[in-house]
Amino acid sequence: MKAAVGDHLILLGPDDHTPDRAGEIVEIPDPLGAPPYYVRWEDTGRRTLIYPGPDARLAHHV
Repeated sequence: MKAAVGDHLILLGPDDHTPDRAGEIVEIPDPLGAPPYYVRWEDTGRRTLIYPGPDARLAHHV
């Protein structure tokens, strides 16, 4: 996975009863865009460091 600041990270819910979670990537320590990423979550506004797993999708900022 390779991201840029401004891209959105979407974590898919584990089942139909758990909503997906989305946030904007606000900082990437790796200059080549590799994880981990600092994400500001839309549902809480909190900023966290995340290592995306197989349930993560990336929506590139256009």
